[in-house]
Amino acid sequence: MESESPKLHMFFFPFMAHGHIIPFVDMAKLFAARGVKITAITTQADAPLFSKANQRIKNLGTQIDIKIIKFPSVEVGLPEGCENVDAITNSGQPSSESIMKFFEATVMLQEPLEELLGKYKPDCLVADMFFPWATDAAAKFGIPRLVFHGTGFFALCTISSMMLYEPHKKVSSDSEQFLVPNLPDEIKFSRKQLPLSMKQDGETFLSKLFKEMGASELKSYGVIVNSFYELEPAYADHYRKVLGRRAWHVGPVSLCNRSLEDLASRGKQASIDEQECLKWLNSKEPNSVVYVCFGSVANFSSAQLMEIAMGLEASGQSFIWVVRKDKKGEEEGKEDWLPEGFEKRMESRGLIIRGWAPQVLILDHEAVGGFVTHCGWNSTLEGVSAGVPMAAWPVSADQFYNEKLLTQVLKIGVSVGIQQAAMLFGDYIKREAVEKAVEAILTSDEAKEMRSRAKALGEMAKRAVEEGGSSYSDLNALIKELSLRDH
Repeated sequence: MESESPKLHMFFFPFMAHGHIIPFVDMAKLFAARGVKITAITTQADAPLFSKANQRIKNLGTQIDIKIIKFPSVEVGLPEGCENVDAITNSGQPSSESIMKFFEATVMLQEPLEELLGKYKPDCLVADMFFPWATDAAAKFGIPRLVFHGTGFFALCTISSMMLYEPHKKVSSDSEQFLVPNLPDEIKFSRKQLPLSMKQDGETFLSKLFKEMGASELKSYGVIVNSFYELEPAYADHYRKVLGRRAWHVGPVSLCNRSLEDLASRGKQASIDEQECLKWLNSKEPNSVVYVCFGSVANFSSAQLMEIAMGLEASGQSFIWVVRKDKKGEEEGKEDWLPEGFEKRMESRGLIIRGWAPQVLILDHEAVGGFVTHCGWNSTLEGVSAGVPMAAWPVSADQFYNEKLLTQVLKIGVSVGIQQAAMLFGDYIKREAVEKAVEAILTSDEAKEMRSRAKALGEMAKRAVEEGGSSYSDLNALIKELSLRDH
């Protein structure tokens, strides 16, 4: 795709959290595959995620250039080397204060970013939503800034309506349901389910940040969305036509990983050998395994993990369960979150992965028939792409919105019954609810209908990113528009 005109050069600047960096890496690979020169701005701790991508795209005759900026953790009172959100939430003692400090530190990245923009003069800056100041930083050099939210059109439309009409301020209690106005579907929430940034009264650091993000997006060149038109057409149209936002959908970006090596090496180093994992899955019948994973941030108490274990055992189904490694009790060599003799009893039926799992590889296997998920957007979209029904267990942020998309709009999921958003310890879900959710997505009558709808969406996802597909075409249109603007 080499042409006479100079290559389009784009800066990619992700927020320092695995759930944000991983789709950024996939997007970088997508743009690089179309002949765009990509420079990733990242910290020392997160650079390996881009370096790994470079090893995988050598065959394209291109590389992602990596520029390291120092993260000012010590300056804001965080420990040295605390360079991403996962480091805080994995510390065992995460607090809202340390997370606030982290966000304060990100504001101090404006100056080093401007130095790089001034030096290299890229044609475009794609910066994470959590950097609202990036729009002004890019404008100083006449560079268009694109926003990446890391969520889909449904959540973006819902958040916009919430901020515009504030229906949550018109109910008398935290548990009373309210209707989100001016959406294509009838969507209801209670205040309990809203992210902290929306629930807080008065001007707080978080509410101020979200206001700045909204204003910054309106001034930006537009929004890149990790979604595909066929998944949420009414919301893609609503976002563009009713809310008047410029947006390009380029997803599901995870589908740029086709080979076993790509899938196995995506994200952090997996805590299980992919061959061992595949061997285990190959021994199971199609659609007989439930995959249980709550992302890289959600942190459950030992008591909650115990209920999940008992629910999985009671379900009688095969399972792969990913558990965050930092569970207290392990230092004494005992795991107080597992029932006595659990792993021995579950030897042939269950696989526990402590740490990081090759999620897309697992979801794509024909043995996997359902997914119990925290409804982070990456996981939601990976479940959609794999064509599996999902049991929604949202914890915080946009996850309650994504739950509604799965259960009400797409009808490919069931709710486990979470009513309360909480960053670290959410609602307490009993083993009976876990057992019921597994049955609902794997073996119930409704599971068959959900699976056929999910499979159809999975096929549409794959077509969207192929030549001529909706996301493929939108990505081309964006590259063309940016190229014409500068060259």
